[in-house]
Amino acid sequence: MGYEYKVVQIREGMIGGKMSAGKLESVLNEWASKGWQLKAITSVEVKGRLGPGGVEGVLVTFERPLG
Repeated sequence: MGYEYKVVQIREGMIGGKMSAGKLESVLNEWASKGWQLKAITSVEVKGRLGPGGVEGVLVTFERPLG
């Protein structure tokens, strides 16, 4: 049996400042309701649209069986 993966990027700017546990929980529950299981959460610096700097964020990786 194979698997498929989904990676969701969450930036601080998308959640109004600091990383919100409530926002992360909402994303996890949204994808879980579609059959996806959390595989990993990775902290990253996400490049902004303007300027050379970046913002803190996370990549949330989900997995589910094919089929």
